[in-house]
Amino acid sequence: MDITPPVAADRQLIQGYGDGGFRVSGVRYSGSIIVFPWETVPWPVVAGDNFTVEHFGAIRDAENEVGVLLLGCGAKTSLIGPQLRAQVRAWGVVIEAMDTGAACR
Repeated sequence: MDITPPVAADRQLIQGYGDGGFRVSGVRYSGSIIVFPWETVPWPVVAGDNFTVEHFGAIRDAENEVGVLLLGCGAKTSLIGPQLRAQVRAWGVVIEAMDTGAACR
């Protein structure tokens, strides 16, 4: 029995992850990605990077389209410092950091 909720055809759906990549809406991506509801784009970071505000430029540029960022951090959750959280929050975005599996689900 498939219990996957219906997803509009114009929305991105994470279908799987592992082996250094992801499958989103039928397309395989290697490395880190940002999955917006309308598109998936490469993200030039490595799990465990010391994140800076510059890493989140694509989120900032989405202009009011993103309210919550589910940040998959690899096998273990990374701590996001209060200064970075505040900078991203100033754009109207809340960061929820978690392991990648949780973010994909």
